[in-house]
Amino acid sequence: MTQPTLRAIVTRPGQEADAWAAQIQRNGIDAVAFPMIEIVAVPDRSQLAKAWKDLAQYDALMFVSSNAVSHFFAARPADVVSPWASASKAPRAWVTGPGSRAALLAQGVPAGHIDMPPPAAQSLDSEALWLQVEAQIQAGTRILIVRGDKASEAVDATAPGSPSGQGRDWLAVQLEGRGAKVDYVVAYARRPPQWTADQRAIALQSLQGRDVWVWTSAEALGNLLAAFPGQTWAGAKAVATHARIAQAARLAGFGKVALARPGLAALCASIESLA
Repeated sequence: MTQPTLRAIVTRPGQEADAWAAQIQRNGIDAVAFPMIEIVAVPDRSQLAKAWKDLAQYDALMFVSSNAVSHFFAARPADVVSPWASASKAPRAWVTGPGSRAALLAQGVPAGHIDMPPPAAQSLDSEALWLQVEAQIQAGTRILIVRGDKASEAVDATAPGSPSGQGRDWLAVQLEGRGAKVDYVVAYARRPPQWTADQRAIALQSLQGRDVWVWTSAEALGNLLAAFPGQTWAGAKAVATHARIAQAARLAGFGKVALARPGLAALCASIESLA
């Protein structure tokens, strides 16, 4: 078998990196899972338990990622029934991508209660989501944003902090501008990876030009830069899933940066474009 000319370094957190790497490999590109953000449970789940008990107050919940979904549902108190179990009077569930939508479906949230940008959208982000949900908003609408304890996932990790200094507040600004009330709950904690010697070797090997970093989060990119202070990345290649992340990679000094449209086929095409 011919040795692949490229290897994708997939930086998604945990099992997401494994899943993405497997999908890329099925498309004929070598890939390695290299999580650049560690996701862990929050030590105190009291605020999550309170959020579950207060769900009747909310018209919609916005989940920043599939991790937000899984950790939020894992924290459901035993004496609280999920409002989506009957789907009679349940809040809308907002997400920006198919991974988060799949996580909601796996938790029993009916597809008819989920809002996300269309797969053909130019980008899967808060701006695209807003176009789908803005008609739901009026004065007094209540929204709960479920997120991590640091910068929120994917493209939302690249912009200014929320009112409490965590995550991206663009969507909240739009909501509050329409008179909605926005609350937040932290569902999980985010940490830099614990580097192994092999991982550090892979990172430095990427400077030789065979490897292509796949970035879906500017926070993950920041974790790489923090682990190698002073390192020049001009010999490295990167594919980013959003224009803001691509710009962050260019500013970090990556020699070649490609922007991928949503979808696996587009991602693989962008990786191959850097051969």
